[in-house]
Formats: sequence, C-alpha cells, structure tokens
Amino acid sequence: MVEWVTSCNPVAYPDAVAAMEAHVEAMLAGQAGERVWLLEHPPLYTAGTSAEVTELLTQPPFPVYHAGRGGRYTYHGPGQRIIYVMADLRQRGRDVRAYVQTLEAWIIAALAEFSVDARQRAGRVGLWVVNDIGQEEKIAAIGVRVRRWISFHGVAVNVAPNLSHFNAIIPCGLAGYGVTSLQALGKTASLPQLDAALQHHWPAFFAVL
Repeated sequence: MVEWVTSCNPVAYPDAVAAMEAHVEAMLAGQAGERVWLLEHPPLYTAGTSAEVTELLTQPPFPVYHAGRGGRYTYHGPGQRIIYVMADLRQRGRDVRAYVQTLEAWIIAALAEFSVDARQRAGRVGLWVVNDIGQEEKIAAIGVRVRRWISFHGVAVNVAPNLSHFNAIIPCGLAGYGVTSLQALGKTASLPQLDAALQHHWPAFFAVL
C-alpha cells in the first residue's frame, strides 16, 4: 500500500531532500513502504546532474540548489504541484526508463480530467501541450533519482505558478520551447483537485507487479 502525504505549507528544498533521503533509507531497511508526497516549494531553482551553467540566462532571483536527480535546471514555486514519489522499483521490473514513462502516463491521465491534452515527446522528458497558436509548451517536468532500486524525486506540474520565474533559466535545457500551466490554459483546477485526480489514477498505473 502506498502512503499519501500532503504538506499544506511550502517545504524548503533542503528539508524535502532530507526527508526523502530518510524515507528511502527506511524503505531499504524494510521499515517503510512506498510514499507519494504532494507539496509546494518556496520559489527556487534546482540543477539536475546534467545542468550546465550556460542555461542560467540571468542572475537567478531565487536560490539555486544542486539536486541529485536527473535532468537540468528547473524552477519550483507556489502554485506548482510537486509530486515526490518514493517507489520500490524492485517490485516494478527494475526498469528506470519504463518507470519514467509510467510516471508520464499517470500525469497525462490526471490532467485529462481537466480537459488538458498532455503528450509525451520522443527525446524530451516531461509533458507537453499545444497552445492556441500551435506551439508546444511544457506543463510538467520530471526528474528522478534511483538508489538501490528505490526511486525518489519525481514530477512538477504547473497548476498556477508565476511563469515569469522560468525566464531566468532554459527550463530542462530545452531552448525554443515555452512553459505553460493549467491557469494559462484557462483551466481553474486547484491543487486539491489535481491531488484527487492523481490519487484516483494511481492504481491503474502503479499496481505492484
């Protein structure tokens, strides 16, 4: 059984990483099960293991944290649903690529409840939508870390963040693409509504093998 945890107040990034690290160690010791943690962060940037300094376009207005997850630079802040999934891949085929694709499919199903047609794109991790002038924009970023087949970190879905805060970076190292949100698409979904959709669709994608 997966444990669902929701934090009502923004969680500092170092505190979130420490909590995930502790839970992963407990899982490895057989003292804890899988957990999905739903939260927000205060405004900040994270640099994944592939981030390059040239992807910082200006002096960042918020702190930059070097994360152990895969990927490059991204922004986190209020109005963005952070979904940290601590999953046991020993029970899920020990296939990181398939796990990431399953995370994407899960988010796609949840967003469809709000009439958002999010899609996967070959060579571009994350989820994409087409705006009203036919341009692709990113609505969700994905970056995971795996330790002895326990995965942590996860997904960031843009519900109603300040999108101008992405202007200080090349998000995920993908120049030429914009970033959008449910709010920018004219959707009025709240964080609790998205949380309910995520929990509803979880069993269809993450039944233990």
